[in-house]
Amino acid sequence: MPETVKKGFKSPAKPSKAAKQVSSATTPEKRAEAPKITRPAHRPVEYTEEIAEEVCWRLAHGESLVSICSDDHLPHCATIYRWLIRFPIFCEMYARAREDQADTNADEILKIADEKPPQFTDDKGRVYLDQTFIQWQKNRIDARKWTASKLKPRKYGDRMAVEGVEGGATIKTEDASADKFLEIIRNMEMTKRAG
Repeated sequence: MPETVKKGFKSPAKPSKAAKQVSSATTPEKRAEAPKITRPAHRPVEYTEEIAEEVCWRLAHGESLVSICSDDHLPHCATIYRWLIRFPIFCEMYARAREDQADTNADEILKIADEKPPQFTDDKGRVYLDQTFIQWQKNRIDARKWTASKLKPRKYGDRMAVEGVEGGATIKTEDASADKFLEIIRNMEMTKRAG
């Protein structure tokens, strides 16, 4: 069979013997290490009002908890969750900040919707809007609408209207068995036939 591969080319599927020897001789100490992210040795763990206020303020202004906790001078997300359990005052501040975050998201929706998409003109002079930009803006709006509806469902959630009897009377429900349900249907059918 004739050789069609250029001289000196080695298939990546089969490592050479030399490569096997080098890889087996390499120990964890000799391997190249990935660059380490420099972080302080100790992130704050103790609850302070200053840190709690900063976290809540930034949450209320639309930042995510993950991005807030990525700052070196602030505690890890797990610490924040522990604080929510241990400190009721922080829990109230946090809940209020999350509700305010819903309002911030709603404000951002208006700002995003008012942004004008870039326009392109072809060689015939026709003007086109950038459809990818429009879709990206739509995704940004939908994400903020969804988040706002979950953070503050009474204000931004989907409303389901339940109508009762005229005059605003409430609808009463009771646990009915299958036999009672069939009896109600039969009575309705008899009423239709008689009417």
